[in-house]
Amino acid sequence: MERGTFISKEVNIWLQESGDPSVNELTDRTYFCHYRHFSFFSGPVLSRDSFGERMAQKVLVTGGGGYIGSHCVVELIEAGYHPVVVDNFSNAVREGDVPESIRRIEKFLDTSIEFHELDLLDQPALEKLFKKHSFSAVMHFAGLKAVGESVERPLRYYRVNFTASMNLLEVMQAHKVHNLVFSSSATVYGDPQRLPIDEQHPVGGCTNPYGQSKYFIEEMIKDHCKAEKDWNAVLLRYFNPIGAHSSGLIGEDPQGIPNNLLPYVAQVAVGRRECLSVYGNDYDTLDGTGVRDYIHVVDLAKGHIAAMKKLKDGCGCKVYNLGTGTGYSVLQMVKAMEKASGKEIKYKIAPRREGDIASCYADPRLADKELGWKAEFDLERMCEDLWRWQSKNPKGFSDSTAS
Repeated sequence: MERGTFISKEVNIWLQESGDPSVNELTDRTYFCHYRHFSFFSGPVLSRDSFGERMAQKVLVTGGGGYIGSHCVVELIEAGYHPVVVDNFSNAVREGDVPESIRRIEKFLDTSIEFHELDLLDQPALEKLFKKHSFSAVMHFAGLKAVGESVERPLRYYRVNFTASMNLLEVMQAHKVHNLVFSSSATVYGDPQRLPIDEQHPVGGCTNPYGQSKYFIEEMIKDHCKAEKDWNAVLLRYFNPIGAHSSGLIGEDPQGIPNNLLPYVAQVAVGRRECLSVYGNDYDTLDGTGVRDYIHVVDLAKGHIAAMKKLKDGCGCKVYNLGTGTGYSVLQMVKAMEKASGKEIKYKIAPRREGDIASCYADPRLADKELGWKAEFDLERMCEDLWRWQSKNPKGFSDSTAS
């Protein structure tokens, strides 16, 4: 490549974002020069890939103040990306103008994270954000996630989850951001027809509006990728994330009564709740209680980094399970948390919850084969990290000894 050769729109955008200087130094010997609407190169030749590696790619993280989103923010930063986080505080604790989880990440990673309080239902605000930034990709976590609540308030779940996702896709399309990692769920499989569940298992027979909303979003993304050939999307179907960052500084902090098993168990262990209700002991499982595939949230977050790398391959629309492939019953999880905490966890048997199923665990081999990802942490480590978080933060982010 000769001096003065046109480089790319991406370089031009980067120069404009960096303050529109006439010369931008990248290394001791490498310069990019910007003049009007053209970019020129002076210095050693860089491939497009190697140039991309020299500058942190901006990734929009929706719902980045929440449990899974915040752990993914950590992994993005450690992988060299530049996350821009948005959240509406529906499931994140506020510390001034930012989520407490983000404030703590800034502290233990010694960095600063750009944050905007924003609801994806506010499309004009989303438009404004996309005009300000040139995102290379979007990680979409924002949404409501409680199975039981979704049965009681289905319209809220369809509006918040589906409509907000449609707004996001429309704004991405308008601003030519064509790379998406979507936080989906194993609930799209409904009541399993076979176990373990692989990605070819039928979807759509969902047993609750939460799962149905995830299924509808998946279908919308798939249809859009078919229509727009330059789009790439990775749909990650989570099984049951638990645990916390090894620092004990960030973890799951449900607002109100926990809807998921392990946060409730941990709160009983720490003395915040009196007793666990086990919903049903007459399922066709080893001890009559529901069986799920529990995965460490850090393993889950690392799966998102693997998905980001897959997007670079021009993958189209891909679907992967993120799980361990092993199922544990409710009572097995209670025993595991008793071991990790050294506390007795009281429980009582309650009627089944509407929308729950007997067993659900993953076949995660496709993610291993195509993403080079598999879960590393075992059940003991999941419970140890969860207990470290809960014991350091007895009342979650709002009143803790860890911050």
